[in-house]
Amino acid sequence: MSAFSLKAPALLFLFTGASATSSSWDRSLFSPTGSPEVPSPDARGLGWKQAFQHADEFISQLTLEEKVGLVSGTEGPCVGNIAPIDRLNFTGICIQNGPLALEQGTYSSVFPAGITIAATWDKDIAFKHGHNLGSEFREKGSQVVLGPVAGPLGRSPFGGRNWEGFSPDPYLTGDLFTSTIEGIQSVGVQACAKHFIGNEQETQRQPSTNDDGTTIESVSSNIDDRTLHELYLWPFQQAVKAGVASVMCSYNRINQTYGCQNSQTLNGILKTELGFQGYVMADWGATHSGSRAVNAGEDMDMPGTDQLSPVYWHQSLVEAVKNGSVPSSRLDDMCRRVMTPFFHLKQDKNFPAIDPSEKDLNALLFSSPEEYRYNYTFGSQANVDVRKNHGKAIREAGAAGVVLLKNNNSTLPLKSPRRIGVFGNDAGDLTNGMSYFTFNGIQNYEYGVLATGGGSGSGLFTYIVSPLEAIKQKADFKKNLVQYVLNNSAIIEPDSPYLAALQPSPPDVCLVFLKSWATESMDRESLHSDWNGDTVVESIAAMCPNTVVITHSNGVNVMPWADNPNVTAILAAHLPGQEVGNSIVDVLWGDVNPSGHLPYTIAHSEESYSFAPITNSTALENTKDPKAWQSDFKEEVLIDYRHFDYYNKNVAYEFGFGLSYTTFSINEKIAVHQKFTGRLPQSPPNATIIPGGNPHLWETLYEISATVVNEGQVAGFAVPQLYLSLPRGSSNEHGFVAKRVLRGFEKVHLNPGESKDVAFKLTRRDISNWDTAKQQWIVPKGKIRAHVGLSSRDFHCSATFTPY
Repeated sequence: MSAFSLKAPALLFLFTGASATSSSWDRSLFSPTGSPEVPSPDARGLGWKQAFQHADEFISQLTLEEKVGLVSGTEGPCVGNIAPIDRLNFTGICIQNGPLALEQGTYSSVFPAGITIAATWDKDIAFKHGHNLGSEFREKGSQVVLGPVAGPLGRSPFGGRNWEGFSPDPYLTGDLFTSTIEGIQSVGVQACAKHFIGNEQETQRQPSTNDDGTTIESVSSNIDDRTLHELYLWPFQQAVKAGVASVMCSYNRINQTYGCQNSQTLNGILKTELGFQGYVMADWGATHSGSRAVNAGEDMDMPGTDQLSPVYWHQSLVEAVKNGSVPSSRLDDMCRRVMTPFFHLKQDKNFPAIDPSEKDLNALLFSSPEEYRYNYTFGSQANVDVRKNHGKAIREAGAAGVVLLKNNNSTLPLKSPRRIGVFGNDAGDLTNGMSYFTFNGIQNYEYGVLATGGGSGSGLFTYIVSPLEAIKQKADFKKNLVQYVLNNSAIIEPDSPYLAALQPSPPDVCLVFLKSWATESMDRESLHSDWNGDTVVESIAAMCPNTVVITHSNGVNVMPWADNPNVTAILAAHLPGQEVGNSIVDVLWGDVNPSGHLPYTIAHSEESYSFAPITNSTALENTKDPKAWQSDFKEEVLIDYRHFDYYNKNVAYEFGFGLSYTTFSINEKIAVHQKFTGRLPQSPPNATIIPGGNPHLWETLYEISATVVNEGQVAGFAVPQLYLSLPRGSSNEHGFVAKRVLRGFEKVHLNPGESKDVAFKLTRRDISNWDTAKQQWIVPKGKIRAHVGLSSRDFHCSATFTPY
């Protein structure tokens, strides 16, 4: 029996509302009322056969209590801890944050955020990023990286954690997410893909208690089946195919059921439809039950202590197995899922012991006990320096993630200016400590460059290169004039004496640095730059006819000053990590030709993003309804550029946009090569499910080729992009259909005058729609139009093909 025939009946009940549109939205169609629980399928070790057998042999030696300990987090020196089993020489599992740094690491690096990697549009950089990050975790004794992130995908630009992930486009996220995972696991460290699924806002992500003591449940992300598959599941499917070790279930409810006890999404989709062979780990405090969560597909509870929520596992799980509430076979499957990637990545052989300094950092952040119940293995040396030459790669990735949005009269690159003005509270060094953790009260401070966002996905800096420091060094401030005002309030003061004191005036170039804070646990309140950033730009531009604006931001910023003629250049520099100043200076002075492209759309106003609102906390603050928090994804698949294209709306800068110091073009000739023979069936043939789903989904059916040319005088990287216009299928007969979707991109280096051919491979999944009735990816009838260009609205050539 194929997994599809096993799965379909259960899922159809939950997602009957897949054809509901914004004009006929009925939340009850997404309710699990009466929906049967999907049984948890046993892992088979697909792709990990030898490790699976090793895991099976290992757990056969465990007592019931030891098996429960293998899936129940406990106190320890790491953010998450699985206790050692001394008699079997198992030293336990150390789990650490996060997606851009070892959060609790001394002498470790702070890498660029996911949003910066996304802006590079470079799979090689993503892999190298994962490889270097994973190597630092390994040398500090951590088996698991809590990252990378594809949830939030970025439904709303107001999402507080969007910067940890990549892009609101699932295809771009999928490729960079997967490359990062492959990089992490290439050094024998487990990646944990998070947060599964529909985790698109921070507001009310956890239950709260109102004034009369009533528990108000977490927000419910109400998502129809087609939208879930075509947007939010897309990158996770690729991660499963790539062999990711672990997937973290999310805080939010999904169609009224908590993510970590949702058998439809965990057992039905992740483990059955996608064939996931690893383990599902709970986000910290996201477990809300014992046997129910276990039977619904959660495999590991974290943190497993009463630090964030009641303890539902440990002894309670022992009793649940004894009384039959949890089958012993289910517990064995959980243990096999945990230990198979452990053995597959050879973490039982010569894995470094835990750096003792992490114990002290854990106590500082999370009030860990001075003595642990278990005998953890620590290395002989504390504060191991694991940074190597990673600063060079961080600098390069940070520069590659800079997007040049405007460059009037070839303002950039700078041509040896003698008088430079530097402005804005984002330009200087840190003033409130070397971290952006929100958990210790350090957040959104006024002075200092913003190099990452806040929360558990941040990092502890060992050093940071500020823009002002890097500019002074590059401009040789002992010979040239570098003047600066870093206090935004002083800049915007009427007839500011601080600006008047800059003599001679105006400078040859004025560099304005803006920042926009975002963090775990809260969503953004504005898409404008913080600390009166817009007014700062207007004030500087009023006195300086050559004003260059640089933003360090978690994602979208609206720019009401973008058309000001005195604003001659704009660069979106995102969150580049510890080499932030060097990265931007490399681009400003032309040592690096900018090659970043927007991984999101910049609209003209905040109101333009009202299609996907954050569910408002203030309106529901004193509600007495435990299930009041409902986030209805009425926009379906129309987020970011899909929305703006569908409604033909003008934007400031479109998805995929990015200028260069040279000029690229793509020849009008485009070739479509069919890679199959005979008649193409609409549905993928039945097959045994492998990690990633039906293997036929990953077969290349077409290859689109085009030629990109460097017509300018400077060597650089072009990013040709492929978009498809897919016909309406039976699954989306009554729903929204995007006009165009990204289905390919490459990053190509070209010398002046050079041309290169690029080829985009299209799989069955790439040219299909999700059919909710058939529970299959179906190739739609009719013509498919392919567009190749340099952004989502800059197409240079097009072609059509008809699959059947």
